[in-house]
Amino acid sequence: MNNWTKRWDDRYSSEEFAYGEEPNNYLKEQIEKLQVGSILFPAEGEGRNAIFSAKLGWNVSAFDISEEGRNKALKLADVNDVSIDYQVGELETLDFEEGQFDAIALIYAHFPAEIKSDIHKQLDQLLRKNGIIIFEAFSKKHLEYLAINDKVGGPKDIESLFSIEEIKSDFPNYEIIELEEKEIELNEGLFHNGTGSVIRFIGRKK
Repeated sequence: MNNWTKRWDDRYSSEEFAYGEEPNNYLKEQIEKLQVGSILFPAEGEGRNAIFSAKLGWNVSAFDISEEGRNKALKLADVNDVSIDYQVGELETLDFEEGQFDAIALIYAHFPAEIKSDIHKQLDQLLRKNGIIIFEAFSKKHLEYLAINDKVGGPKDIESLFSIEEIKSDFPNYEIIELEEKEIELNEGLFHNGTGSVIRFIGRKK
């Protein structure tokens, strides 16, 4: 097991949910505007967003490198009486098809810096034409907030954080419905607490 996988297995192995059981606010606000269909949650961890979407009637797929995250997510799905397709592994090894999804939700999906753009490009292939990306993750400016308050969470290296320019570059063939850098208040479980800086992006694939 590599260090990256071990880190997330360790974080998700405790009884308590690392980022809580409630969905991310931005995801909740955006998904309720969309017609129900099939959605993919990359780096979905303990499943809070996937389970919320399944309860709305979405056909939900998710993946993560953490087996512990999947175990927690499936337990949460049971409690909420929904089912999700949750695979464990690196994206290129998983069983998803081109154009399979109506929406992809990247909620704090901070992949290692050297592969994050490649992952975005692979995910683009899985989204059908006119499909929607919902994205919220920490911006490069977030390091300033992290220096003041460690409890707000997020990567500590600037390369793993996002900029508006990177999002435009990674998703060039999208109509930008919303793309902004924003200061927000986070209150998500044990590891996202306080003021942070995020990039928010809603895009429709052309």
